[in-house]
Amino acid sequence: MMWQRYVAIGDSTTEGLDDPDGVGGYRGWADRFALAVARAQGGLEYANLAIRGRTTALIRAEQLQPALDLAPDLATVVAGMNDVLRPSFDADQVAGDVAAMQQALVEQGATVLTFTMPDPAPVMPLARPLRGRMLALNEALRAATARTGATLLDLGAHPVSSDPRLWSDDRLHANSAGHERIAAALAYTAGLPGFDDSWTHPLPPAVRRRRGEVFGTELAWTRRHLLPWLVRHLRGQSSGDDRVAKRPVPLPVPLD
Repeated sequence: MMWQRYVAIGDSTTEGLDDPDGVGGYRGWADRFALAVARAQGGLEYANLAIRGRTTALIRAEQLQPALDLAPDLATVVAGMNDVLRPSFDADQVAGDVAAMQQALVEQGATVLTFTMPDPAPVMPLARPLRGRMLALNEALRAATARTGATLLDLGAHPVSSDPRLWSDDRLHANSAGHERIAAALAYTAGLPGFDDSWTHPLPPAVRRRRGEVFGTELAWTRRHLLPWLVRHLRGQSSGDDRVAKRPVPLPVPLD
């Protein structure tokens, strides 16, 4: 199937954190997936409207209509992590907003892809209390996607998606290897030639770390990432304040 225009909407993971592009920005799975589609077809226009820190409701309010105005025939809708971190989290409400975005794009003629979220507990031990929320969200996303006609990549069903070696130092975003694997999973789900289910394969066994090393790592993460995040949210600030989409206009994907 030939797609002419791909539009990605979402939050920081769709924006590409933490997959540096080498020139001061971020690449990410959406950029990588766009390149895979472009190479398979010989070309593709691509826009990325995602902005970090956005809840699902804000993505629907701010990004859906601009996405529809761009008239994509391929789209990704990925959201929910920022909602899971908030006290007011409601899995059905989040999935309902995702379903509304999916349905609007599907009804306009787009092929829409989405994916479930990895279990956060292996990546961030302090997030174990959030595991139930993530499981509830994934179940709601599966049901919503089945209703809308979007295509689901069930990333959260595969343990490798929660391997800490595929996540960045902040433990909230994939690293470059993680983004590459998500892109490969989407390409396989979309039926692109040259992709298989190898993205589901586990990494080699990890080297066991000493207790002191683990403690030092946890302390450093708390100081560098957790405490600043808590302070920012107590102040009502978001990492996406005053930011704009990195690729608001559909442009051809360079093939070189």
